[in-house]
Amino acid sequence: MKKLLIICGLLFSVITFAQAQDGQGQRQGGRGMGTPEERAKRQVDNLTEKLKLTEDQKTKVTAIYAEQGASMKKLREEANGDRDAMMASMTKLNDATDAKINALLTDDQKKAFTTLKEERKEQQKKRMEGRGQGGQGQAKQ
Repeated sequence: MKKLLIICGLLFSVITFAQAQDGQGQRQGGRGMGTPEERAKRQVDNLTEKLKLTEDQKTKVTAIYAEQGASMKKLREEANGDRDAMMASMTKLNDATDAKINALLTDDQKKAFTTLKEERKEQQKKRMEGRGQGGQGQAKQ
């Protein structure tokens, strides 16, 4: 009987540990993690769906997002713990990327792109409000 209880306890521990590890991977995937190329593909697919990009536009936007991803990765590596400076640099990079993409779009696509960016800002604002002080404290741990 003791052996059975020990085996059940070990099995429960392994399952709990495996689920905790799986949950971390899902959170990272949900936050857009992956290689710069994978993120670029997801972003281009999203824009293609929302803006009806042509094949030529898709190729150019893919290159722009891939370049941005590589630049962001470099910024993260060079940050040396200075989160504020990194965020400022990333904001500038995002603005430059949006300007490059905007230059490729038709007038109708530009309107839809602006609307899409505004929706994203609202979603981000809601996520940040939802975190409250607890989210900021967790980020510093």
